[in-house]
Amino acid sequence: MGNCKRYVQVAFFLLIIRPVLMIILGLRVLGRENLPCHGPAIVIANHNSHLDTLVLMSLFRLSDLHRVRPVAAADYFLRTPLASWLSHTLINIIPIVRTGDSEDDPLCPVYEALKRDEIIIFFPEGSRGVPEKILPFRRGIGRLVQSCPAVEVFPVFMHGLGKALPKGDPLLVPFFCDIIIGKAVDKTSYQDTDFTMKLEQQVKGLAADHVFPGWE
Repeated sequence: MGNCKRYVQVAFFLLIIRPVLMIILGLRVLGRENLPCHGPAIVIANHNSHLDTLVLMSLFRLSDLHRVRPVAAADYFLRTPLASWLSHTLINIIPIVRTGDSEDDPLCPVYEALKRDEIIIFFPEGSRGVPEKILPFRRGIGRLVQSCPAVEVFPVFMHGLGKALPKGDPLLVPFFCDIIIGKAVDKTSYQDTDFTMKLEQQVKGLAADHVFPGWE
């Protein structure tokens, strides 16, 4: 990531994103010390709002932001020149082609990022779900984790962001939000089991451990 691009990204999070989140959202973070400080690493989380990515990225040190790469749908985030510039420059996404037309593995850019010791943010549900629900994880995350046995995976559960900025709503409203970051997943117990299902259980377990009624 070029120095100019890095400075723009840091300024965006330092001067805009962090102050907005601090002023508008009552954000409580548990287990922040569990966030990876270097890559390769994969952070997986439930997904209810466009705020999810910005909140997760804001938790990392500014000096590490250029190594944090959210996985995002190319057809949505690169749909216009402006959206493409914002997504690449400010968020530094890894765009994934969701159509099945190509014979290439759509996760190839993610594997390459992990080889460069980057920290991947991955939303296994694939799209923003209904607030207060976790949709079934898609199998891409299980395939990714199983293919990279040496890469640590960190589960995150987010509560409230789907109400602060619901899908389809352009207005950000004040709402108390919780971010719970778990320790790296122990993958030794995943042998001969469904990785996708196990990872989904890890995220749901964080919600259950902290008693968020209504989450499924």
